[in-house]
Amino acid sequence: MGTSTFYMSLPTPFLKPQKPSNQIFITSNNKFNSALQRYALHKPKSCSIKKTSVPILVNNSCKLDLFKVRAVAENAGESEAVKPKEVIQTLQLGAMFGIWYLLNICYNIYNKQVLKVFPFPATVTASQFGCGTLLILFMWGFRLHPIPKISKSQFKAIFTLAAIHTLGNVLTNISLGRVAVSFTHTIKAMEPFFTVLLSALFLAERPSPWIVSSLVPIVGGVALASMTEASFNWIGFGSAMASNLTNQSRNVFSKKFMDKEEEALDNINLFSMITIISFILLVPVAILMEGIKLTPSYLQYTAASHGIHVRELCVRLLLAGFCLHSYQQVSYMILQMVSPVTHAVGNCVKRVVVIVSSVIFFQTPVSPINSLGTALALAGVFLYSRVKRLQRKPKVV
Repeated sequence: MGTSTFYMSLPTPFLKPQKPSNQIFITSNNKFNSALQRYALHKPKSCSIKKTSVPILVNNSCKLDLFKVRAVAENAGESEAVKPKEVIQTLQLGAMFGIWYLLNICYNIYNKQVLKVFPFPATVTASQFGCGTLLILFMWGFRLHPIPKISKSQFKAIFTLAAIHTLGNVLTNISLGRVAVSFTHTIKAMEPFFTVLLSALFLAERPSPWIVSSLVPIVGGVALASMTEASFNWIGFGSAMASNLTNQSRNVFSKKFMDKEEEALDNINLFSMITIISFILLVPVAILMEGIKLTPSYLQYTAASHGIHVRELCVRLLLAGFCLHSYQQVSYMILQMVSPVTHAVGNCVKRVVVIVSSVIFFQTPVSPINSLGTALALAGVFLYSRVKRLQRKPKVV
């Protein structure tokens, strides 16, 4: 079947037709041409186009519509090319959020099971840092991530962050060993409160009235949950609160460190360096505080006294360390893909998932008032994240 030919006269200087001057040559086997032909068939009054082998003139009233047809055809082609890429990125991000939540759930369950049988939080934390250190060396050894080059000034800053990070993790494990997992994470919903407080003190960031208002349900919800918590004790409550203070101090100082372009490290390498230094710092401290407890004889004794096999205890200990480091690495990978506010919202959802899953797994007794306090605190965290997101949006002039 032969190719049909159309000529359209367009006196526009910026078009470069391949046929006679000021004309566009169109063939029927082109996407744009087929769209133009359909346009011509459905617009008999506004322009006169006939299928012929000689040039025909187009009414001036067709020009704008012709350009619209061409723009729509080109934009459709671009959007079709972009759509698959966006879908893949969305699926990848959703999968990473799912892995982040799953690893967090597994860590809290295994960690709580270990601390029930082996109540030595410093030694448990050191073993978790040790697992993380092995994974980091594996990552660097097989070139899965570039090895950082650390200067003296960088090491000083990272050492400070590592010391704070170590203290925060030990305090969290003390709390997890003393109270229910759900209650520890309810208390840790107070993190935005300490973020605002420390940012005001060290970064001179003055919170807006909306930010302050969003902290009210957080504080009120944690207070309500604490008053009705069945597993409440002051050591567990105080250590969770102290871990909030230390972890948010780490985040604030990390922000000051990362803001220096000449000293900036990517999130994964910064976290990796912090983990290795934390392991080196904590091992001697754990031995001084709790003695050498990771011995075969003591592990055999403590496992038998709780009715489980020593191999099961060791597997749970290793899995807790693996899940802790893995979920934190995934968290930093997500942070590189989304904005900090989106990451904070995801972290809020993660806390809800962890609380619900731990209550179901450990069959934790929860009263209606306790549930209300937890829900109120988490709603406040979500509100805080939304307010921060709205404040970061630039004003449209």
